[in-house]
Amino acid sequence: MARDHSPHGAGELCGVGRSTYVRALQDGGVPAGDADRAPCLIDLGLLHPDPRDAARLLPTAPSVALPRLLHDLGADVTDERARQRRLAEVFAPLMTLGEGQFTGARAPGATVLKGVPRINEAIDRAASRASQEALAIQPGGRRTQETLEHALPRADGILSRGGRMRSLYQHTGLHACPVFAYFQRLDGDVEARTLTELPNRLLVFDRSVAFIPAGESRDVALEIHQPAVISYLVTTFKLLWQLATPMWPDTAPPPPRQGITPRQLAIAELLTEGLTDTEIATRLGMNVRTARVHIAKLSAVLNSQSRAQLGYLIGQSGILGDRSRTGPRPALEQP
Repeated sequence: MARDHSPHGAGELCGVGRSTYVRALQDGGVPAGDADRAPCLIDLGLLHPDPRDAARLLPTAPSVALPRLLHDLGADVTDERARQRRLAEVFAPLMTLGEGQFTGARAPGATVLKGVPRINEAIDRAASRASQEALAIQPGGRRTQETLEHALPRADGILSRGGRMRSLYQHTGLHACPVFAYFQRLDGDVEARTLTELPNRLLVFDRSVAFIPAGESRDVALEIHQPAVISYLVTTFKLLWQLATPMWPDTAPPPPRQGITPRQLAIAELLTEGLTDTEIATRLGMNVRTARVHIAKLSAVLNSQSRAQLGYLIGQSGILGDRSRTGPRPALEQP
């Protein structure tokens, strides 16, 4: 490892790498030896050999490099989703085996928790011990005031001990709920971002304990202590976080395209996949009537005369660009 180069994850640009890349853009290139201090520049394709001078490296234009790196991140997320889905499919038929034995039963590195009170008790216990970090994935639409009030002492405790909080929400439906007021009441290192779609709920405390749903039911969850599994879940969270849009403390809503809102763009993408109105509503955490209103507005903007034509016009319009998405549905009902 280069002397001034700190280890970091794949797909990330460190401080030394950034300063070297900026200098290469300003000067039109850098000596080849400069890349020894920041090998990530070669790995990310931000620098490449000068065909006319073997001792010099040329910068890749940011307008070329960024779309390629974002595409790579999107591919990583797709792979993570596929692995999650395969794992869930393997375990789904096993969840009901010996069901009466598993209230609080331990498997290697995991505990099956049955019943909402028992799940909440375990989460509260883990949160009360956390002092470094809390990560959360919260799919679905609105969070109720009651749910947020229950979570407030948990969040305040983590922040008061010097910890930080990072939360991913599904951005459809958030504007109609008290999430923003909830964040205004928190004091500390708190950030929240949104994505069109998210996988099932996830809570991670201090990277030592994680909670995930154990099937479609909201009253069964897994409490995980296995380090390798937690590392995998944290990596998945990081990939999604890099693709998400800031919501708190600074919101960054994407601008409408051709008069089409971000929510309608999300629906348009699912329409091109051939999903029904009910499937679209489920994926985006809204009711079917709302989904149909947005589909009608899309049809009006694109002058579509039929559902089949609408899918074609969406593809031809270019409104979707290279949008990257993530996967399925809820379970642990925690904010």
